[in-house]
Amino acid sequence: MSLKITGIGHYLPPKVETAKELSDKINKSENWIISRTGVKERRVSLIDVDLMAANAASVAIGGEGSPDLILNASGVGKQIIPDTSVFIQRELNMSGVPSFSIHATCLSFLVALKVANDFLSSGSYKRILIVSSDRGTVGRNFNEPESSSLLGDGAAAVIVENDPKDKSMLIDWRFETWPEGAEFTQVKGGGTNLHPDNPKTNSADNYFSMSGPRVYRMARKKVHSMIKDILASNNTSLDEVDMVVPHQASYFAVQAYASYGGFDESKVVNVIEEMGNCVAASLPLALAVSIEREKIKRGMKVLLVGTGAGLSNAAALIKY
Repeated sequence: MSLKITGIGHYLPPKVETAKELSDKINKSENWIISRTGVKERRVSLIDVDLMAANAASVAIGGEGSPDLILNASGVGKQIIPDTSVFIQRELNMSGVPSFSIHATCLSFLVALKVANDFLSSGSYKRILIVSSDRGTVGRNFNEPESSSLLGDGAAAVIVENDPKDKSMLIDWRFETWPEGAEFTQVKGGGTNLHPDNPKTNSADNYFSMSGPRVYRMARKKVHSMIKDILASNNTSLDEVDMVVPHQASYFAVQAYASYGGFDESKVVNVIEEMGNCVAASLPLALAVSIEREKIKRGMKVLLVGTGAGLSNAAALIKY
Protein backbone atom coordinates (compact mmCIF):
# COMPACT_ATOMS: atom_id res chain seq x y z
CA MET A 1 0.00 0.00 0.00
CA SER A 2 1.82 3.09 -1.26
CA LEU A 3 1.82 5.78 1.41
CA LYS A 4 4.44 8.51 1.56
CA ILE A 5 4.84 11.13 4.27
CA THR A 6 5.70 14.14 2.11
CA GLY A 7 5.52 16.79 4.82
CA ILE A 8 5.95 16.81 8.58
CA GLY A 9 5.81 19.48 11.27
CA HIS A 10 5.41 19.90 14.99
CA TYR A 11 4.73 22.55 17.59
CA LEU A 12 6.10 22.60 21.13
CA PRO A 13 4.86 25.42 23.38
CA PRO A 14 7.72 27.65 24.56
CA LYS A 15 6.72 27.42 28.24
CA VAL A 16 8.57 24.62 30.04
CA GLU A 17 7.39 23.20 33.36
CA THR A 18 10.03 21.19 35.20
CA ALA A 19 9.45 18.33 37.62
CA LYS A 20 10.62 20.67 40.38
CA GLU A 21 8.00 23.28 39.45
CA LEU A 22 5.27 20.65 39.31
CA SER A 23 6.25 19.11 42.64
CA ASP A 24 4.73 21.99 44.61
CA LYS A 25 1.36 21.49 42.88
CA ILE A 26 1.06 17.81 43.73
CA ASN A 27 2.89 17.77 47.09
CA LYS A 28 5.48 15.30 45.85
CA SER A 29 9.22 15.68 45.47
CA GLU A 30 11.04 16.18 42.18
CA ASN A 31 12.71 12.79 42.67
CA TRP A 32 9.32 11.14 43.24
CA ILE A 33 8.00 12.49 39.93
CA ILE A 34 11.03 11.41 37.92
CA SER A 35 11.28 7.98 39.55
CA ARG A 36 7.58 7.22 38.98
CA THR A 37 7.08 8.68 35.50
CA GLY A 38 10.48 9.50 34.02
CA VAL A 39 9.21 12.96 33.02
CA LYS A 40 11.77 15.63 33.84
CA GLU A 41 9.90 18.42 32.06
CA ARG A 42 6.90 19.05 29.86
CA ARG A 43 5.52 21.92 27.79
CA VAL A 44 2.52 23.95 28.92
CA SER A 45 0.58 25.70 26.17
CA LEU A 46 -0.99 29.14 26.54
CA ILE A 47 -2.88 28.73 23.25
CA ASP A 48 -5.62 26.22 22.51
CA VAL A 49 -5.46 22.99 20.52
CA ASP A 50 -6.72 24.47 17.23
CA LEU A 51 -3.97 27.09 17.05
CA MET A 52 -1.35 24.58 18.19
CA ALA A 53 -2.51 22.25 15.44
CA ALA A 54 -2.41 25.00 12.83
CA ASN A 55 1.16 25.87 13.79
CA ALA A 56 2.27 22.26 13.28
CA ALA A 57 0.18 21.81 10.14
CA SER A 58 1.55 24.95 8.49
CA VAL A 59 5.07 23.54 8.75
CA ALA A 60 3.95 20.18 7.34
CA ILE A 61 2.09 21.77 4.44
CA GLY A 62 4.97 24.09 3.56
CA GLY A 63 4.50 25.88 0.25
CA GLU A 64 2.97 22.95 -1.57
CA GLY A 65 -0.67 24.08 -1.45
CA SER A 66 -3.72 23.04 0.53
CA PRO A 67 -4.53 19.40 1.23
CA ASP A 68 -7.79 18.03 -0.16
CA LEU A 69 -8.73 16.45 3.20
CA ILE A 70 -8.05 17.35 6.83
CA LEU A 71 -8.08 14.61 9.48
CA ASN A 72 -7.93 15.75 13.08
CA ALA A 73 -6.37 12.93 15.11
CA SER A 74 -6.34 14.46 18.58
CA GLY A 75 -7.27 12.94 21.91
CA VAL A 76 -9.34 15.73 23.46
CA GLY A 77 -11.45 18.17 21.46
CA LYS A 78 -11.75 21.92 21.77
CA GLN A 79 -15.44 21.44 22.55
CA ILE A 80 -18.14 18.80 22.03
CA ILE A 81 -19.75 20.37 18.93
CA PRO A 82 -18.72 21.35 16.29
CA ASP A 83 -15.86 19.03 15.54
CA THR A 84 -12.37 20.28 16.45
CA SER A 85 -11.24 19.82 12.85
CA VAL A 86 -13.45 22.77 11.91
CA PHE A 87 -11.55 25.10 14.25
CA ILE A 88 -8.20 23.84 12.96
CA GLN A 89 -9.41 24.37 9.40
CA ARG A 90 -10.47 27.92 10.26
CA GLU A 91 -7.02 28.70 11.68
CA LEU A 92 -5.49 27.38 8.46
CA ASN A 93 -7.87 29.50 6.34
CA MET A 94 -8.92 26.49 4.28
CA SER A 95 -12.63 27.00 3.91
CA GLY A 96 -14.33 24.36 1.79
CA VAL A 97 -11.82 21.56 2.38
CA PRO A 98 -13.56 18.53 3.95
CA SER A 99 -12.50 17.90 7.52
CA PHE A 100 -13.45 15.58 10.35
CA SER A 101 -11.95 13.80 13.36
CA ILE A 102 -10.61 10.32 13.87
CA HIS A 103 -10.95 9.66 17.58
CA ALA A 104 -9.20 6.67 19.13
CA THR A 105 -7.75 8.46 22.18
CA CYS A 106 -3.93 8.12 22.22
CA LEU A 107 -4.02 5.95 19.09
CA SER A 108 -5.86 8.51 16.96
CA PHE A 109 -2.83 9.19 14.74
CA LEU A 110 -2.30 5.51 13.97
CA VAL A 111 -5.96 5.03 13.07
CA ALA A 112 -5.96 8.20 10.97
CA LEU A 113 -2.91 6.91 9.10
CA LYS A 114 -4.85 3.79 8.09
CA VAL A 115 -7.95 5.81 7.13
CA ALA A 116 -5.79 8.14 5.03
CA ASN A 117 -4.12 5.16 3.38
CA ASP A 118 -7.48 3.71 2.39
CA PHE A 119 -8.72 7.03 1.03
CA LEU A 120 -5.54 7.42 -1.02
CA SER A 121 -5.72 3.84 -2.29
CA SER A 122 -9.30 4.33 -3.46
CA GLY A 123 -8.45 7.59 -5.19
CA SER A 124 -10.93 9.55 -3.07
CA TYR A 125 -8.23 12.04 -2.06
CA LYS A 126 -4.68 12.74 -3.17
CA ARG A 127 -3.10 14.90 -0.46
CA ILE A 128 -4.24 14.43 3.14
CA LEU A 129 -3.31 16.39 6.26
CA ILE A 130 -3.29 14.45 9.53
CA VAL A 131 -2.84 16.59 12.62
CA SER A 132 -2.75 15.70 16.32
CA SER A 133 -2.88 18.40 18.99
CA ASP A 134 -3.43 17.99 22.72
CA ARG A 135 -3.27 20.12 25.86
CA GLY A 136 -2.91 17.39 28.43
CA THR A 137 -1.96 19.86 31.15
CA VAL A 138 -5.45 21.39 31.10
CA GLY A 139 -6.97 18.09 32.19
CA ARG A 140 -4.57 17.27 35.01
CA ASN A 141 -6.07 16.27 38.34
CA PHE A 142 -3.46 17.28 40.90
CA ASN A 143 -5.10 14.95 43.40
CA GLU A 144 -3.78 12.11 41.23
CA PRO A 145 -0.04 12.83 41.45
CA GLU A 146 1.17 10.10 39.09
CA SER A 147 -1.19 10.78 36.19
CA SER A 148 -0.81 14.56 36.49
CA SER A 149 2.99 14.15 36.44
CA LEU A 150 2.82 12.51 33.03
CA LEU A 151 0.86 14.95 30.90
CA GLY A 152 2.25 17.62 28.59
CA ASP A 153 1.20 19.73 25.59
CA GLY A 154 2.20 19.56 21.94
CA ALA A 155 1.08 19.11 18.34
CA ALA A 156 2.35 17.30 15.26
CA ALA A 157 1.17 17.00 11.67
CA VAL A 158 1.96 15.06 8.51
CA ILE A 159 1.00 15.31 4.86
CA VAL A 160 0.50 11.90 3.25
CA GLU A 161 0.22 11.16 -0.44
CA ASN A 162 0.14 8.15 -2.78
CA ASP A 163 3.31 7.92 -4.86
CA PRO A 164 3.42 4.56 -6.70
CA LYS A 165 6.90 5.34 -8.03
CA ASP A 166 8.26 5.74 -4.50
CA LYS A 167 9.11 2.82 -2.20
CA SER A 168 7.51 4.44 0.87
CA MET A 169 4.50 2.46 2.06
CA LEU A 170 2.23 1.31 4.85
CA ILE A 171 3.36 -2.30 5.02
CA ASP A 172 0.80 -3.53 7.55
CA TRP A 173 -1.49 -2.35 10.34
CA ARG A 174 -3.14 -3.84 13.44
CA PHE A 175 -5.75 -2.66 15.97
CA GLU A 176 -7.36 -4.39 18.96
CA THR A 177 -9.68 -3.20 21.75
CA TRP A 178 -10.22 -4.81 25.16
CA PRO A 179 -13.16 -3.14 26.98
CA GLU A 180 -12.19 -4.88 30.21
CA GLY A 181 -9.84 -1.93 30.62
CA ALA A 182 -12.43 0.78 29.96
CA GLU A 183 -12.20 2.21 33.48
CA PHE A 184 -8.39 2.21 33.62
CA THR A 185 -8.02 5.49 31.70
CA GLN A 186 -10.85 7.98 31.48
CA VAL A 187 -12.37 11.44 31.69
CA LYS A 188 -15.83 10.69 33.02
CA GLY A 189 -17.46 14.08 32.48
CA GLY A 190 -18.35 16.07 29.38
CA GLY A 191 -20.74 13.59 27.82
CA THR A 192 -24.27 12.31 28.30
CA ASN A 193 -23.44 10.13 31.31
CA LEU A 194 -22.23 12.86 33.67
CA HIS A 195 -23.78 15.97 32.15
CA PRO A 196 -23.08 19.28 33.95
CA ASP A 197 -26.71 19.35 35.14
CA ASN A 198 -26.53 15.83 36.55
CA PRO A 199 -26.46 16.08 40.38
CA LYS A 200 -24.05 13.12 40.44
CA THR A 201 -21.43 15.06 38.47
CA ASN A 202 -18.53 16.54 40.43
CA SER A 203 -15.55 18.63 39.33
CA ALA A 204 -13.14 15.67 39.39
CA ASP A 205 -15.18 13.99 36.64
CA ASN A 206 -13.90 16.59 34.18
CA TYR A 207 -10.24 15.72 34.75
CA PHE A 208 -8.01 12.95 33.49
CA SER A 209 -7.85 9.81 35.60
CA MET A 210 -5.63 6.78 35.05
CA SER A 211 -4.38 3.73 36.86
CA GLY A 212 -0.98 3.43 35.22
CA PRO A 213 0.03 0.09 36.79
CA ARG A 214 -3.23 -1.58 35.67
CA VAL A 215 -2.84 -0.25 32.13
CA TYR A 216 0.77 -1.42 31.99
CA ARG A 217 0.01 -4.91 33.28
CA MET A 218 -2.87 -5.41 30.86
CA ALA A 219 -1.22 -3.83 27.82
CA ARG A 220 2.30 -5.24 27.97
CA LYS A 221 1.58 -8.83 26.93
CA LYS A 222 -1.10 -7.83 24.43
CA VAL A 223 1.16 -5.31 22.70
CA HIS A 224 4.03 -7.80 22.66
CA SER A 225 1.75 -10.37 21.02
CA MET A 226 0.60 -7.82 18.42
CA ILE A 227 4.20 -6.90 17.56
CA LYS A 228 5.14 -10.56 17.12
CA ASP A 229 2.12 -11.06 14.86
CA ILE A 230 2.68 -8.07 12.60
CA LEU A 231 6.39 -8.86 12.18
CA ALA A 232 5.81 -12.57 11.55
CA SER A 233 3.08 -11.81 9.01
CA ASN A 234 5.57 -9.73 7.04
CA ASN A 235 8.59 -12.02 7.46
CA THR A 236 10.37 -9.31 9.43
CA SER A 237 12.69 -9.91 12.37
CA LEU A 238 13.31 -7.57 15.29
CA ASP A 239 16.71 -6.71 13.84
CA GLU A 240 15.17 -5.72 10.50
CA VAL A 241 13.10 -2.98 12.17
CA ASP A 242 15.24 0.16 11.98
CA MET A 243 13.32 2.26 14.53
CA VAL A 244 10.41 1.82 16.93
CA VAL A 245 8.25 4.88 17.59
CA PRO A 246 5.94 4.20 20.55
CA HIS A 247 3.22 6.26 22.10
CA GLN A 248 5.00 8.04 24.95
CA ALA A 249 2.76 6.67 27.69
CA SER A 250 5.37 6.67 30.45
CA TYR A 251 9.10 6.12 30.73
CA PHE A 252 8.65 2.51 31.81
CA ALA A 253 6.11 1.79 29.08
CA VAL A 254 8.51 3.09 26.44
CA GLN A 255 11.46 1.21 27.93
CA ALA A 256 9.45 -2.02 27.87
CA TYR A 257 9.84 -2.22 24.10
CA ALA A 258 13.52 -2.87 24.76
CA SER A 259 13.50 -4.64 28.14
CA TYR A 260 10.47 -6.83 27.39
CA GLY A 261 9.92 -6.53 23.64
CA GLY A 262 13.46 -7.42 22.60
CA PHE A 263 14.30 -4.33 20.51
CA ASP A 264 17.70 -2.73 20.88
CA GLU A 265 17.29 0.26 23.20
CA SER A 266 18.99 2.55 20.66
CA LYS A 267 16.16 1.84 18.20
CA VAL A 268 13.33 2.85 20.56
CA VAL A 269 12.41 6.53 20.37
CA ASN A 270 12.11 7.97 23.88
CA VAL A 271 11.29 11.66 24.22
CA ILE A 272 9.04 11.45 27.28
CA GLU A 273 11.74 12.86 29.57
CA GLU A 274 11.58 16.18 27.73
CA MET A 275 7.94 16.29 26.58
CA GLY A 276 5.85 14.08 28.83
CA ASN A 277 2.79 12.23 27.58
CA CYS A 278 1.09 14.52 25.04
CA VAL A 279 -1.91 12.21 24.60
CA ALA A 280 -2.63 11.54 20.89
CA ALA A 281 0.09 13.99 19.82
CA SER A 282 2.76 11.92 21.60
CA LEU A 283 3.39 9.39 18.85
CA PRO A 284 3.47 11.78 15.87
CA LEU A 285 5.59 14.20 17.95
CA ALA A 286 8.09 11.42 18.59
CA LEU A 287 8.04 10.62 14.87
CA ALA A 288 8.49 14.26 13.82
CA VAL A 289 11.34 14.88 16.25
CA SER A 290 13.08 11.66 15.17
CA ILE A 291 12.92 12.70 11.51
CA GLU A 292 14.12 16.20 12.38
CA ARG A 293 17.06 14.77 14.36
CA GLU A 294 17.80 12.38 11.44
CA LYS A 295 17.25 9.25 13.51
CA ILE A 296 14.68 8.21 10.91
CA LYS A 297 15.69 8.48 7.28
CA ARG A 298 14.15 7.55 3.93
CA GLY A 299 13.99 3.85 3.27
CA MET A 300 13.98 2.86 6.95
CA LYS A 301 11.51 0.28 8.20
CA VAL A 302 9.70 1.85 11.17
CA LEU A 303 7.27 0.35 13.66
CA LEU A 304 4.70 2.78 15.08
CA VAL A 305 3.02 1.25 18.12
CA GLY A 306 1.10 2.11 21.25
CA THR A 307 -1.81 1.80 23.63
CA GLY A 308 -4.83 3.99 24.26
CA ALA A 309 -7.85 4.22 26.53
CA GLY A 310 -10.34 1.50 25.82
CA LEU A 311 -8.05 -0.39 26.36
CA SER A 312 -6.79 -0.42 22.77
CA ASN A 313 -3.53 -1.43 21.11
CA ALA A 314 -2.37 -0.53 17.61
CA ALA A 315 0.68 -1.01 15.42
CA ALA A 316 1.67 0.16 11.95
CA LEU A 317 4.72 -1.10 10.08
CA ILE A 318 5.82 1.47 7.55
CA LYS A 319 8.68 2.06 5.14
CA TYR A 320 9.51 5.71 5.52
